[in-house]
Amino acid sequence: MPKKLIWLFSKRYIAGEGMEEGLEASRKLNEQNIEVTIDLLGEFITSLEQAEENKKQYLEIIERFTSENIRGNFSLKPTMFGLLIDQEVCYQHLREIVAKAAEKNNFIRIDMEDSQCVGVELELFKKLKKEFSGHVGLVIQAYLKRTLNDLVNFSNFPSNGHPLNFRLCKGIYVEPKQIAYKDYQEVRNHFLEDLEFMFKNKMYAGIATHDKYLVEEAMKLIDKYQVPKSMYEFQMLYGVTPELRNSIVEAGHKMRVYVPFGKQWFNYSTRRLKENPEIASHIIKALFIKG
Repeated sequence: MPKKLIWLFSKRYIAGEGMEEGLEASRKLNEQNIEVTIDLLGEFITSLEQAEENKKQYLEIIERFTSENIRGNFSLKPTMFGLLIDQEVCYQHLREIVAKAAEKNNFIRIDMEDSQCVGVELELFKKLKKEFSGHVGLVIQAYLKRTLNDLVNFSNFPSNGHPLNFRLCKGIYVEPKQIAYKDYQEVRNHFLEDLEFMFKNKMYAGIATHDKYLVEEAMKLIDKYQVPKSMYEFQMLYGVTPELRNSIVEAGHKMRVYVPFGKQWFNYSTRRLKENPEIASHIIKALFIKG
């Protein structure tokens, strides 16, 4: 699809290209009793100069959003800070950003990227968790065959008074069948297996799904293990399944929406299209109807 058509699709799922649009979208969600996680779009940079610029932008975003009293936290992708160029430089950038969030009594979520990054990102999280225990969390992906074992290994990790905090999602990157589950229901089953392990081991769970079946099964697990509301939340992407999202909020559960913005929207948008390709046909139909 041409880039202009992808932008028509993207406007529903991205707050905008600039910080002001991200702020406005976040305020509106806060007014609906929904918290946010802010994400500056971008990944897989090619120079350390870009990494430095991305760090400066994140520090500015944290300063601005906290000063505006937005109820939410921040997400970032390590490849934006040079993970695949220089791991130590990446770590130092992330450390500075997490330190800024800690100074503001806030929180950074490290997004999980494709399989070439997983092991390194787990180690980055461990290193930052030891120093900034209550201010950093990680995304884990249910479709990876290694994930439950990663959780088992984390179960003995020192919490320093703050539970391990994981955002559990299905996973979106295209991975080989040797390392990732491919069957739709099989991924669902492992999502619930991972979530149950988290509840049993007193880990904070960000239940990130738009799948009504998984939402309902997650609620059953919450009831089964009598999980306090302080130990879980539901999470969704901006612009996706608003009816389901609102029903979860109305039922009294905490909801957080991932609010992406920035000029580097193209890769994010194409991943959403690959995840849900029938959207492309809806865009084309809408254009003809509008015409």
